[in-house]
Amino acid sequence: MRIGVDVGGTNTDAVLMAGKTVLAATKSPTTEDVSGGIIASIKTILERSGKKPADIEAVMIGTTHFTNAFVEAKHLLEVGIIRLSLPSASGIPPLSDWPERLLRAVGRHVYEVAGGYQYDGRENSALDERAIAQAAKEMRKKGLKAVAIAGIFSPINAAQEDRAAQIVQQEMPEARITLSHAIGRIGMIERENAAIMNASLASLSVKVVDSFRVALKKLGLHAPFYVSQNDGTLMSAEFVEQYPVLTFASGPTNSMRGAAYLSGAKNAIVADIGGTTTDIGVLSNGFPRESSVTVDIGGVRTNFRMPDIFAIGLGGGSLVRVAKNSVTVGPDSVGFRLLEKGLAFGGDTLTASDIAVAAGAADMGDRSLVEHLDKGMVDQAVDVIHRLLSEAVDRMKSSAAAAPLILVGGGSVLISRQIPGVSDILVPQNAAVANAIGAAIAQVGGEVDRVFSYEELGRDGALRAAKAEASERALAAGAALGTIEIVDVEELPLQYVPGGAVRLRVRAVGELAASGESRGAKA
Repeated sequence: MRIGVDVGGTNTDAVLMAGKTVLAATKSPTTEDVSGGIIASIKTILERSGKKPADIEAVMIGTTHFTNAFVEAKHLLEVGIIRLSLPSASGIPPLSDWPERLLRAVGRHVYEVAGGYQYDGRENSALDERAIAQAAKEMRKKGLKAVAIAGIFSPINAAQEDRAAQIVQQEMPEARITLSHAIGRIGMIERENAAIMNASLASLSVKVVDSFRVALKKLGLHAPFYVSQNDGTLMSAEFVEQYPVLTFASGPTNSMRGAAYLSGAKNAIVADIGGTTTDIGVLSNGFPRESSVTVDIGGVRTNFRMPDIFAIGLGGGSLVRVAKNSVTVGPDSVGFRLLEKGLAFGGDTLTASDIAVAAGAADMGDRSLVEHLDKGMVDQAVDVIHRLLSEAVDRMKSSAAAAPLILVGGGSVLISRQIPGVSDILVPQNAAVANAIGAAIAQVGGEVDRVFSYEELGRDGALRAAKAEASERALAAGAALGTIEIVDVEELPLQYVPGGAVRLRVRAVGELAASGESRGAKA
């Protein structure tokens, strides 16, 4: 049996699953100390199911803590930044596009040294080891504890980044070092930004993961726990401590994976309607469609994998305002205070949930408290809610053909009418806790993203090599032998590069290996 937990900004959802069956589910308020909400949620599902901690084989946790911390510029470390680029890439220095609030948090500790590769892995400039050692000494004097190292085309050849890390570690034994090739993709500035983000979260990642350990220990749970990442797969606790940025957007990803699991649909649009926002994404072969453009996080451009998500300010707690003959819904919300503020719950604030209750679409709270609402106004508000979702769905569609729409999240009760361009609306059982279910069913993955020469290897040979490498990475991350499959292959010819150069992105996933089962080493 597995426990899936999703720690959101307002609620901590938890489910207990035996195979494909949901035995118990619950929602609890998220607590400031993180562990409190987890303990309350897991206690509830164990009590409801009659199961004991010893019955649990694994715990899967999804969290938004790292995303929120970076966007809000809270709990971040100052970062020493080493770029291996001279003399060819000095025109745009590191941190050039960062907002001032984040610059104040991470500092401006930048060191550019000679190094880097060409597109095919050939050395562009020899690594200046002396300059790296000097930079490390200066960072140590400043008291820095986190370092980000980024080199030109390091995803193709990581040797210089690895060597630079060795030199820095010799001078700064206690430093937490992030290498850009381990996180980002080809594209120097965005990959470097991702490495800096990750390094700035080095201290918080240890604290958050430790709070998970403490919570599970207090519950008497000794099963291994994993944290979900933003491609719908799992990371070990130790891996999360090293790479917290890979959890960014894991909440919507978990919801989409849960939606695919609950509905049985492999290709569909998913709308996760919460208390404040609605996240809309697209399922492709059962996994979230990845964003094909640079992703902006807190005002910083990055290029590590992220789901293609469009968020709108529509949720169960969205404020409804009436002005003359017009009605607006959101984008502001009462959020987690819905049960205190909403009219249907005895409060004094008109929300989208109150509209759903008054329209007869939702059965919650006390309907008698909203019966006085003007029917014309209620109909107008329902129109606005459906128009907001319709416009967002249309924006996410890649063709004019009608597609199924899966509604999940506690706010799914807001939708009671057909949506244009949608073939069918699915609201599966347990839709309110789809995010926790997505965490519970998460698989283990491995990915390759680098340039191959088709002239040298041939297309079939390059694809075989990339698929084998992705599968090996999935095994190393903890996938069970015999369960691994290739779920995504992307070929991008590099038109102006000689040698038949093609960028290949290949992703493999497999089921989490049970304790004692044949598997690779932990990531």
